[in-house]
Amino acid sequence: MDILETIIAAKRTEVARQKEAVSSEMLLKSEQLLRRPRSMSQALAESSTGIIAEFKRRSPSKGDIHPQARVEEIVPLYEQSGASAISILTDEPFFGGSPSGFCRARKLVTCPLLRKEFIIDEYQILQSRAMGADAILLIAAALTREACSRFVQLAHELSLEVLLEIHAEPELEYLSCGADMVGVNNRNLGTFVTEVENSFRLAGQLPADTVRVSESGISSPETVVRLRQVGYRGFLMGENFMKEPNPGAALQRFISNLNQSRP
Repeated sequence: MDILETIIAAKRTEVARQKEAVSSEMLLKSEQLLRRPRSMSQALAESSTGIIAEFKRRSPSKGDIHPQARVEEIVPLYEQSGASAISILTDEPFFGGSPSGFCRARKLVTCPLLRKEFIIDEYQILQSRAMGADAILLIAAALTREACSRFVQLAHELSLEVLLEIHAEPELEYLSCGADMVGVNNRNLGTFVTEVENSFRLAGQLPADTVRVSESGISSPETVVRLRQVGYRGFLMGENFMKEPNPGAALQRFISNLNQSRP
């Protein structure tokens, strides 16, 4: 199996355990369902930078990145340093995240939070709403188009926005599912090879009326400037900040340099 298939196989077991521990009925009693989610797509469209700062401790391709990182320290600094939105990994085996970490982060910031997860079951969408997410990630490579459409509909019924992630031309057909944002992953989830040129290659084939996000492999302000010129408004960056001792300060420097790099 490639890396994505390995993750999905483990996720099926994990979700089954979660359902046994906390029922859907219990999730529906969460106080977060009384909270009105913020629009991540609007935040990106209105932002002059569009940086989605990501919290993750490790990855299958890089191993440990910042293994002792604490959401309580880093996530508030991301917001203070100018992140337009924050992405938080909740997968534990492969990325070092957890749903409980996401819940703690929700209590500390007001900016839009994206739950970065390998969603394969409706339960995870309700779980995301109960955790306080504003948006969820749906990965085309992990879903059938029918499942993707069903998941988008459920997310919207729960007042969640959807970032739909694609990587290659055959997945463009998933754009009909009605997601609020389309993300082009520059990383192949089968091999984890990353090429930023992937975003430029697909830019002209994305609908003009959808907020576009470039994901993974972005490390320079100049790249963000070029991506904005071809229509992207969101830039998901994790490793570039998390590899630093102070990710919040790294984000602040990046945004400062970005502002200086504008034509």
